[in-house]
Amino acid sequence: MQTFNSPSGESGAARRTDMLPRIAVVATGGTIAGSAADALQTAGYKAGALAVECLLEAVPALADLAQIEAEQLASIDSKDMSVDVWARLAERIGALLARPEIAGVVVTHGTDTLEETAYFLHLTLKSRKPVIVTAAMRPATALSADGPLNLCQAVRVAADPQAAGRGVLVVVNNQIHGARDVTKRNTAAVHAFESPEFGMLGWVQDARVEFQRTVTRPHTVDTPFAVPAHWPIVEIVASYAGAGAVMVDGLVAAGVHGIVVAGTGNGSIHSALQHALAQAAAQGVAVVRASRTGSGHVMRDGAAPDSELGFIAAGTLNPYKARVLLMLALAREIALGDLQANFDVF
Repeated sequence: MQTFNSPSGESGAARRTDMLPRIAVVATGGTIAGSAADALQTAGYKAGALAVECLLEAVPALADLAQIEAEQLASIDSKDMSVDVWARLAERIGALLARPEIAGVVVTHGTDTLEETAYFLHLTLKSRKPVIVTAAMRPATALSADGPLNLCQAVRVAADPQAAGRGVLVVVNNQIHGARDVTKRNTAAVHAFESPEFGMLGWVQDARVEFQRTVTRPHTVDTPFAVPAHWPIVEIVASYAGAGAVMVDGLVAAGVHGIVVAGTGNGSIHSALQHALAQAAAQGVAVVRASRTGSGHVMRDGAAPDSELGFIAAGTLNPYKARVLLMLALAREIALGDLQANFDVF
């Protein structure tokens, strides 16, 4: 852990710095730490190439916002995020938040799996202090890189007392999103993240942080979830024209514990695939119906007879977040018949 403060020879300035909130920055890699040979290159770069010190040096204004402690937990492209890194990240953030002098934590992350990591932390961390996940769509070496401003705004939100008690937040592109709601919706644009069903929680610009709505579903200290000692195997399959049973049969044979299906429309499933999933459910595999559309609510007993087949409806969770919740619920050995209640609540 390294501490970064504003350089100053004046004792008054030093005292003012000491009065700022202390924010921990935990880096995991991603495009925000990406590097390319050419400033005009925004694809084909190496993600996670730069250390956290480089990210902080690019934003000298941070010294006016907070006392920064920084550490490098991982240096990966977030497409390669794993449950092992999740476990280490949750453990480290928990230890930081337990320190009375730490006001909040900022996590720098790749964009590809950011929404999954944020929701995992949202369900498992046990603190009301702010935890902000931020990222970038352009590598740090790119012309008009978005990472420095996103990092600055993430620290500003983490240092704002209004952010406490809202669970894990995602701050990108001047917007504040809830971890449960946010998703990546564009491959390259800096405004790639949206909360399609409910909208952003608020916004941050210059020195102003404003929240426009609150988080209503239980999170962090109000959930029963913890980082699993043993992770259940949960995979995702998709429904589409001509979908068959091969994927499901293979997963069941491999000993999968749960399957999330990215269904069409309101979580509807091709008849051949639905038959295979029903057989899997009959063998004790947890089956969750989500939608591949990107927004909307998957209604129980709507596009499939869930009660009859033993399926669970994901509600407004996309398939990837439904997988996160299912893994955590199965790790607690929640009975299959009680899983729907978890999706209805969390």
